Amino acid sequence: MKLYVTVKSLGKRRPVLERKELLLADRPQTLRALISEIVAGQVQAMLERQERGDLIPYLTANEIAEQGDNGKVGFGTVYGETKPEVEQATAAALLAYEDGLYKVFVQEEECSALDEPLRLEEGDELTLIRFTMLAGRLW
Repeated sequence: MKLYVTVKSLGKRRPVLERKELLLADRPQTLRALISEIVAGQVQAMLERQERGDLIPYLTANEIAEQGDNGKVGFGTVYGETKPEVEQATAAALLAYEDGLYKVFVQEEECSALDEPLRLEEGDELTLIRFTMLAGRLW
């Protein structure tokens, strides 16, 4: 199943929205299943980046310009020896959703509960909005 994902962080200075294609093995029936499948895919991608280890990393001029527009230029290197575990990452993502740290929208409709039936169609637009906590004092 092919979906299109847009991720937005409200704490960023620049309103950078990036639309990416997301391929799922099957059609998730609930938001819980959708989050679990997305997390599993992201963990797998991170493991692949850790194992890749380019000998001489380089960036093209276009990649530098594009990353500069986003606010950070880097090689995408994963520093750290620990390998992420899918179960722990999924539990953390579900807890973050329950705690209200991010919202999920399908075709501009908010998904409000993790275990309600989810109606996804091929090519639907999925939007994830991550909220950033404010720093400062209460007075």
